[in-house]
Amino acid sequence: MGVSVAGVAGLSLAGETEAKDDGQPLVISVRDAGKGTIDIFKGGSKKTVTNKKLAAELVKAAKA
Repeated sequence: MGVSVAGVAGLSLAGETEAKDDGQPLVISVRDAGKGTIDIFKGGSKKTVTNKKLAAELVKAAKA
């Protein structure tokens, strides 16, 4: 199941530090909610992280 959230500016993935908003669109795609696999697209780059809790929260928010 994939869920995408678009336009999330200044997202801090771990909540450790506040991210700086450089004005570029940020797209978050939950590739596999069960495994917590999340793809993050910004500009022309892509980063993949694994965070089950964040993936679950994003899926829940998408259903609201």
